[in-house]
Amino acid sequence: MATERKHVGFHNINTYQVVENETYLGGVNSDGEDVVMVFTTIELLEWLDIDHMKKEAIKHINNQ
Repeated sequence: MATERKHVGFHNINTYQVVENETYLGGVNSDGEDVVMVFTTIELLEWLDIDHMKKEAIKHINNQ
């Protein structure tokens, strides 16, 4: 049986915390609900391309 996936935007990030090897991001989703996402910090850092994210953010800011 297939699981239905739901994509929801994550808006208004208002909480950030790192405890040992867990990173917590809290905020409000596009449905107005409070949400906390928990990541393994090491895996998050391995997976994210921070330099690329910074370059794309700078391009976005410069185009406004």
